[in-house]
Amino acid sequence: MEIREATDDDIEGIRTVARESLLASYTPALSEELIEEAVDNWYGDGFEAELADDEALLLVGVEDDTVVAFSQSYLTQLENQTGDVNWLHVHPDHRGHGYGSKLLTETEGRLVDSGIVRLKGRVLEANESGPEFYESHGYDRGDEREVEIGDGTFTEWSFVKLPGEEGEEYEAPLDPRELEDGRTVYVAYDEADRGDKGPLFVAYMDENREERYGYFCGHCESFDIAMDAMGRIECNDCENKRKPSRWDASYL
Repeated sequence: MEIREATDDDIEGIRTVARESLLASYTPALSEELIEEAVDNWYGDGFEAELADDEALLLVGVEDDTVVAFSQSYLTQLENQTGDVNWLHVHPDHRGHGYGSKLLTETEGRLVDSGIVRLKGRVLEANESGPEFYESHGYDRGDEREVEIGDGTFTEWSFVKLPGEEGEEYEAPLDPRELEDGRTVYVAYDEADRGDKGPLFVAYMDENREERYGYFCGHCESFDIAMDAMGRIECNDCENKRKPSRWDASYL
C-alpha cells in the first residue's frame, strides 16, 4: 500500500472507504441511514476546502490506484502542540493486512515533523476494536464524553500519546489571564476546538483544571464566548465560530 497526501481526485474514494468502514464498525449501533447522512455531510460539497486547510493533514493509502484507507488529522492547538487524529479508516475488504498500523505510523510521523508534541484520537465505545487498536500503538485512554448522534447518546473515549522519548512528559502551558472583574483564569493551550478564524481554547478557574470557566478566543483574545445547548460555540466579539468535527455534522 502506497501512502500519500490526498488530492481532490481522491474524494470519491475517501467517501467510499468512510462509508464502508463506518458501516462495518458501527452497525447496528448506528443506522445505515444515519451513517449515509454523516458521510454526505463530511465528504460532500465543500470537502475540497478541508483538503486545502493548512491545519489539516489528509493521507490516503492506495493500492492498484484505488483508495483503500485514509487518515484525517488536524493541528488545532497553539504552535501545533497537539495533533488530533480525527479519523482513520481502512476499507473492510482490506483489513487484516496491517494497513491501519502502517497508516497510523505514517500519520504520526508527519504530525511530529510538523512540530506537535501530543497525539490524540477518539473512538466511540460502540467500536469494539478501536480502543484496542490505539492502546496497541502506545496510546493511553484519556477522558470520555457523551455525544449526541441522531436520536441517541453515545460514549466517546479519547486516547493520548506523547511521541517523545520514553518517559518524557509534556505539560501544556497554562496561561494565567486576568478578567475585567479581577479574577484570574487559566487558558489551556492543549485543549481547544477548531474555529473558522482561530482556535477556541478551554479556560479554567484554577491551575488544577478542576473548575472550568469557559473558552478563550485565539483570534481576538476575548473571553466573551457563547455556547448553546447543542454545543455551538461562537465568540461574541469577532464571530469566530467552532468548526463542526467528527459527529457534529450529523446532528447540528
